[in-house]
Amino acid sequence: MVKRSDDVIGSVTSSTERPPSLADVAALAGVSHMTVSRVVNGTGAVRAETRRRVLEAVDRLSYRPNSLARGLATGRSRTLGVVTLDSVLYGPASTLFGVETAAREQGYSVSVASIRAPELASVTGAVDTLRRQGVEGIVVIAPHVAATRALETAPRDVPLVAVADIEQAPVPVVSVDHRDGARRATEHLLALGHRNVRHIAGPEGWLESAAREESWRAALTRHGLEPPPVLRGDWSPRSGYEAGKALLAQGDVDAVFVANDQMALGLFRAVNEAGRRIPDDVRVVGFDDVPEAAYFSPPLTTVRQDFLALGRETFTRLSGLIDGSPGTERSMVPAELVVRESTGMRTR
Repeated sequence: MVKRSDDVIGSVTSSTERPPSLADVAALAGVSHMTVSRVVNGTGAVRAETRRRVLEAVDRLSYRPNSLARGLATGRSRTLGVVTLDSVLYGPASTLFGVETAAREQGYSVSVASIRAPELASVTGAVDTLRRQGVEGIVVIAPHVAATRALETAPRDVPLVAVADIEQAPVPVVSVDHRDGARRATEHLLALGHRNVRHIAGPEGWLESAAREESWRAALTRHGLEPPPVLRGDWSPRSGYEAGKALLAQGDVDAVFVANDQMALGLFRAVNEAGRRIPDDVRVVGFDDVPEAAYFSPPLTTVRQDFLALGRETFTRLSGLIDGSPGTERSMVPAELVVRESTGMRTR
């Protein structure tokens, strides 16, 4: 179950038909309300045969316990809060999906507070909204520098974990290893014999953009190469197309590492319009491994982020804090280079 605060456009609607109650389960199983409560919440001893009848009744009625009532009885809401950007960008949206999936697997519901801009006041307000809802812990998906500033003033009375590519923070952080992913992408192009690996970077202020650009520079420097000027996009295919046209106008481009797959798609169009071919004339590597990447023409070599693993690692860190365990300062989820035909290799 996913609840959303009033910061989010839209809401989850419920059926007009009355859902089955604990009393309905008790009547069908032929037991008391208290017995059903003990079985559902696991709070007391119940004979095996009685438990079986209660669980059969729960299954037949598709009964779902009332989380608010259970929270009042147990002191646990079994609800996590997530602060995230109101964005359709693949990274933030997929990170949210990964966290929600991990929480549901462990029997938690999720309340989402979406913010329209990564500003200090917006993040702080969203955290306060979730605290008032009585969540047990909060995940802040903070891909932007401005959002991470809110971590400095985050309240300490509720467990909090940030999904952010930062080395030091006042709260535990979890991230995909963007630097290693970008290193793998750049090293792949260098291994193919290219000495002038260009980069179309993401926008300034985005942590992932900075990490990928920094690692690209470091890889070239390790090979004794001077990093050429960077062209910058805004994560969109349009910006990748414009950056691609500017690059190709220089005439010496044969290898490009692009900071995300959507901008790589725009570069594909620019290369095609210039009468050049991928990978014969230009080899391209992206980042993200969006579902469409394998169906680009040609299929795109890219860096895959495992958002389900990211979500599970985030949940593990947060649940540990909820249970009183000391928090791990930083946890990294590996990135994987997926080699396809845009670098002249056979599709995997």
